[in-house]
Amino acid sequence: MSTAARQHIDAAERAAATIPGIAADTPLRPIRQVGVIGAGTMGGGITMNFLNAGLPVVLVETRQEALDRGIATIRRNYENSAKKGKLTDAQVQERMGLIMPSLDLAGLADVDLVIEAVFEDMGVKESVFRRLDEVCKPGAILASNTSYLNIDRIAAFTKRPGDVLGLHFFSPANVMRLLEIVRGAATAADVLATSVALAQRIKKVAVVSGVCDGFIGNRMLARYGAAAQGLIHAGALPQQIDNALQAFGMAMGPFRMGDLAGLDIGWATRKRRAAEAGVTMAPIVADKLCEAGRFGQKTGAGWYRYEAGQREPIPDPVTAQMIGEYRAAHGITPRTISDQEIVERCIYALVNEGARILDEGIAARASDIDLVYLNGYGFPKERGGPMFHADQVGLAKVVQALQRFAAEPGADASWQPAALLVKLAGEGQGFF
Repeated sequence: MSTAARQHIDAAERAAATIPGIAADTPLRPIRQVGVIGAGTMGGGITMNFLNAGLPVVLVETRQEALDRGIATIRRNYENSAKKGKLTDAQVQERMGLIMPSLDLAGLADVDLVIEAVFEDMGVKESVFRRLDEVCKPGAILASNTSYLNIDRIAAFTKRPGDVLGLHFFSPANVMRLLEIVRGAATAADVLATSVALAQRIKKVAVVSGVCDGFIGNRMLARYGAAAQGLIHAGALPQQIDNALQAFGMAMGPFRMGDLAGLDIGWATRKRRAAEAGVTMAPIVADKLCEAGRFGQKTGAGWYRYEAGQREPIPDPVTAQMIGEYRAAHGITPRTISDQEIVERCIYALVNEGARILDEGIAARASDIDLVYLNGYGFPKERGGPMFHADQVGLAKVVQALQRFAAEPGADASWQPAALLVKLAGEGQGFF
């Protein structure tokens, strides 16, 4: 990694702990006991962060078998660490002993912080938060692990919106360093300050985000994904796009990442957004895969196919055929696309949306956006993050490329360069 990138990342981590508008000496709420709702992959991973820090966790599930399964997974994770010599058997027992299982939300009456990790649906969140409002003690922090949904709407389900915020962990939550802390319109200063301090206690890199669909990371990811999808429609195949971005330094290309996360998640999000906007969902190739039951690794096929028990992506002629059929149905003549164009479109789409997020005040500083992408989305550390990388390339060059993409026939309006990007480039400035 270059010295400049290393210095940038170190400075970014120091700066992220400072929250605009909140005094450094804001008194913190004591966090002695935590509640987690949901013992699935996400809930179990979130729980481990607190057990590792010596904090007892009330782990709530609706069914005994789900609770037993979740606790067994946590134990297995710790036992695997013990086999590698990272923990002693005594430490495994000590951590497991901090779990207090419960089948009722009433078990959360004494916790200082509760994090829900339930299904990503506003109706489900509403029922949980209305109940938390009844059972949790005054002053308890009520947090949602939502990755997209509106925190202000969630807070409105309670009579204590000042106690509500988003704590968006990234999967696997016991491994990934990023924690997006989502500040609602009503979130109290001490709730936010306590959450930032707690993130340090559980060894997370915390970045504060404002409220918007997808917050910082997933809002940018939607544009990155749309750029990659546009390249599929135009003439590239998933493996070419993934290989080009992995050669740039991304930990995983967008289609491999989609298969790993589950294509049904993005499908559900697109349907929700179209319904909320009252418009018909524009068809894309990913929808065709989902309609065919190809959700990625968990179903053995998505953009790629997977041999039983293997995670290695195998290019699939069925996917190529579906892409070909989509192009024919939409009158698209495929063209040859260079790896350079792939990288420019996908990375500059990230930068452009990052500039909008910065201009809207969703992120406090450009370096916060870099931290999100470095710690949550596999952006190459040697490039310092998307915003730092854009500065290295030169913002004028980025704007020229975006203008070129925006001028193409039928181009999406989101390719128009962000106002902040145009302003900085025109002044010969950078984000830093």
